[in-house]
Amino acid sequence: MSFESLTGTTEWTRDDLIAYADGLLAAVRPWASENGARITLPGASGGYGEAVDGLEGFTRTLLLAGFRIAGARGEGVDDLIDFYARGIAAGVDPQAADRWVRLEEHAQAKVEAASLALILDMTRPWIWDRLDAVTRQRVIDYLAPVVGDESYPRNNWLWFRVVVQTFLRSVGGPWSQADIDADLARHDSYLREGGWISDGDERSFDHYVGWALHLYPVLWARMQGAEELSNGRTAGDIARLDDFLQDAIALVGADGAPLIQGRSLVYRFAAAAPYWAGILAGAPSVPPGQLRRAASGIIRHFAGHGVPNADGLLDLGWHAEWRRLAQNYSGTGSPYWASKGLLGIALPADHPVWTAPADRLPAETADTLRVAVSPAWIISATADDGIVRVINHGTDHALPGALAGDSPLYARLGYSTATSPLLNGDAWAEPLEQSVALLHADGRATHRAGMRVRGIRLDDGVALAGSTATAHWIAPAATQTRHGSGIVGEAQPAGEVTTWSIVRGAWEVRLVRIDSIAADAAPTALRIGGWPVAADAVHSSAAADRAIAAAAGRHSTIVALTPGGTASVEERRDASPLGAAASVPVLTHPIAAGTWIACAVHLSDRPAASAPAVALADGDISITWPDLAVTHHRLS
Repeated sequence: MSFESLTGTTEWTRDDLIAYADGLLAAVRPWASENGARITLPGASGGYGEAVDGLEGFTRTLLLAGFRIAGARGEGVDDLIDFYARGIAAGVDPQAADRWVRLEEHAQAKVEAASLALILDMTRPWIWDRLDAVTRQRVIDYLAPVVGDESYPRNNWLWFRVVVQTFLRSVGGPWSQADIDADLARHDSYLREGGWISDGDERSFDHYVGWALHLYPVLWARMQGAEELSNGRTAGDIARLDDFLQDAIALVGADGAPLIQGRSLVYRFAAAAPYWAGILAGAPSVPPGQLRRAASGIIRHFAGHGVPNADGLLDLGWHAEWRRLAQNYSGTGSPYWASKGLLGIALPADHPVWTAPADRLPAETADTLRVAVSPAWIISATADDGIVRVINHGTDHALPGALAGDSPLYARLGYSTATSPLLNGDAWAEPLEQSVALLHADGRATHRAGMRVRGIRLDDGVALAGSTATAHWIAPAATQTRHGSGIVGEAQPAGEVTTWSIVRGAWEVRLVRIDSIAADAAPTALRIGGWPVAADAVHSSAAADRAIAAAAGRHSTIVALTPGGTASVEERRDASPLGAAASVPVLTHPIAAGTWIACAVHLSDRPAASAPAVALADGDISITWPDLAVTHHRLS
C-alpha cells in the first residue's frame, strides 16, 4: 500500500515543509513576552513551572527558526532574525523582566542551552555576528556554568555539554577538553551492535537513539572548531548512523506513522530527525530519496491528523491533545522539540536531496522482516496494510535482572505504528496489552522488566526472539517520578516465565512456559494479552478459542493454539492517545508449570485469515501458516 493511497497526497516538497514551519513559527508569536525572551504557550504549566515553560517555548522554536534561516542563507527571513536576536538579548540580560532561567537555577536550562548554542553556531553570520558586544558576553556568561558541571544525567544529556562547550570555545569563552573527552567516552560506552545506542546504562532504546544520540554527533561535527575536538571520530559516527538507518527506515509505517514507543512522544515528528541527519551526513546505505520520504512522510502524517491544533500550536499529545502522554517534565513549550523533525529545511534549495528520485519505504513496497539484535526487536512490516510491528524481547528501560516495574512505553512485548500502549494509571501498575503475566489472587498482574534475552535470529524466512523473566508483582511506592521508566515499589517474585515469539508477516506465534513458581507466590492464572485497539468506539467479540477487537481500520486478534485457555476482551476508558475506548483481546490459562502454551497474535487493517497451527515436541516446533507454508524451529 502506497503513501499516496493512504494519505491522498503526494510526498511533501521543500516548499511544503517550509510553509508548515512558517505556520508553526507564526502561531507562537502572540505568546511571546514583551521583550520576546520567553514564549509561554497556553495550558496548564509543566512540572518545572512557567519560567521553564517560557524558556523551552523560546529555545525550541529557535531551533526551527534557525533551520529556516540557515536554509534560506539568511535571505528573506529578516523578521525571524530580528525577533529571535531580540529575544536572546533579553533572555541573557540579568535585569530583564523576562530573562531566562539560568543553568545554575534549574537543570532544564542545560538542555535548552544546547539549542541556543547550536543555532548561534548554525546562523552565526545572521544572529551572533550582529549581536552587540555586551549581549555576546552575556551569552558567554549564561552558558559558562556548563564547564566542569558533573551533575548532568548519564544519558543523552552529555551532548548538551559537548555542544555548548564547542560553541563557547569558538567565541573565546571558557571550555574544557577534559569535559568533552569524558562526555564523548560516555557516549561511546552506550554504543551497541548494529548502530544502536542505549540512552544511558539501562536497556533504553527509543526515539532518543535517533533524535538525540545520532542527531547531535552529526550537527556537532558541523560546528565551528568541532573537527579539532573530534579526534577523528566523525567517520565512525556516520558509519554507526548508517547502520542504524538500515533498521530505522523499516520502522516508518506506509502512512508516515512512526513507532509509538518510548518516552517523550509529545515530540511527535522529531522522529523524522535521524533521516535528515542521514542526508546531512551523507550516510550511504539508504538512498537519500528514501530518507527524505521517511522524514517528510512523518511530518505529513501528523499534519494529516490535525497537528498543529486549531490554534496552530503543538499541544501535549499525539494526534490530538492528551496530557497523559507527557512525562512530568513536559511543559507547554516542550512539544517544540518536534522542530528537530524539520531539520531538512536547513538544507538549501539547491541541495541534491530535493531532486533525488523518491524511493518508497519498506512498508510500502514488500513485506519486510528484520531483527535488531541490540534492543532484541523483531521488525515486521507488511505492505498490504502498511503497518510496522515490533516484537520486543530486550528493551525495558531497566538493567538485566532488576525487579523493576514495567513501563508501558518500553517493556511491552509489542509496539507498532498503528497502536499505542495503554497509558492510564492502571497501565503502569497492571501490564495488560502485549504482556505475559501471572495473576495474583487480588487480580494484580506481574511485571517482566529485567528479563534475560534468550536469543534472536532469522530462521527460514521467519524471525524468532525469546526471553525469560522473573515475573514479579510490584507494591507501588507512595511517590512516583514519571520520566519513562516503570513504577517503583516493593517487588515480590512470582515465578520464572519464558516467552518465545515466532513472527511471519502480521502473525506472531507466541509460546509461553511457566518454568517455576516462587515459594509462597500461588498465582491464580496466566494471562496473555494481544494488541490494543483504541478509537472513539471499539467493537469486540470473544469465542472459545479467540478474541477480537476492531475499530478505525485496526483489527487485533488472539487465538489459542493449545487447549486450556479462555478468550475474552478487556476494555479500558481514557487509556490511549488514539481514542477514548480501548480494548485488548486476551487469553487466560490455568497455572501449569513446565508446559508450553501456544497462541497466535495478529494485527492488521482487516480481519485475520485462518490462524497458524502448531506442533510442539521437546523444544521443537513446526508451524503451518495461513498460506500453508510450513516452517520448523528449535527453541534454544
